[in-house]
Amino acid sequence: MEAGLRVREGGSGEPLLVLLHGLGATGDVWAGWAPLLARRWPGRWVAPDLPGHGGSPALADYTFDGLAAAVAGVIPAGAGAVVLGHSLGGVVALALASGRFGVPVRAVIGLGIKVEWTDEELERAQAVAARPPAWFAARDEATARYLRVSGLTGLLSGDDPAVGAGLREQDGRWRLAADLAAFAVGAPDMTGLIADSTAPVILARGERDPMNTDGQLARLGTRTITLPGLGHNAHVEDPAASLALLESVIDR
Repeated sequence: MEAGLRVREGGSGEPLLVLLHGLGATGDVWAGWAPLLARRWPGRWVAPDLPGHGGSPALADYTFDGLAAAVAGVIPAGAGAVVLGHSLGGVVALALASGRFGVPVRAVIGLGIKVEWTDEELERAQAVAARPPAWFAARDEATARYLRVSGLTGLLSGDDPAVGAGLREQDGRWRLAADLAAFAVGAPDMTGLIADSTAPVILARGERDPMNTDGQLARLGTRTITLPGLGHNAHVEDPAASLALLESVIDR
């Protein structure tokens, strides 16, 4: 694929569905959606690893626009896309819908986006970004770190292929595949991103997501959906329930 991004894909025709994972994860977190999409999505779908994640190359500097530009490179010219992004991926989805990257976006769904940040939270993220890669003598240790960093502890087993996609082995040692510098991307200007979107925007969250609240999403003035009983990684926790987010845009 263009832009050198590693991409999972399936289906054929239109509309095109673009699935974007969150910070620290990979496109493999959408694996549970594949059999459901085969039955319920009428077109093609793609799930890239964002730059600096999984099998995709790192960026020299991480910005939401830089991430969006890379993702735009894996979307065929002229393809009308529905973009569903989780957390960081949701912000990238909004940036794509600005029209600045030549991608005609039909609708944007941002799931689990952290929309409000404190100075302390931003400082912690910057500290993570400044750390050198940690190497582990055992895969199990690296697996535990990956699951914590990606927020997937308790949702994926250590031998799940999606976990393997987030790890790298060299000379018998293991590390995370993600470039920790991506944690320095900063807080999104949600008001500006929504105002600039050329497509309808839906903001969604799991009812138990500690990263945001119904009130925070409502204040942004766009359509919101809460998925009952689910947490931050609702798309992994219950793919079938999360896939319902597409029902309102499937005929656009």
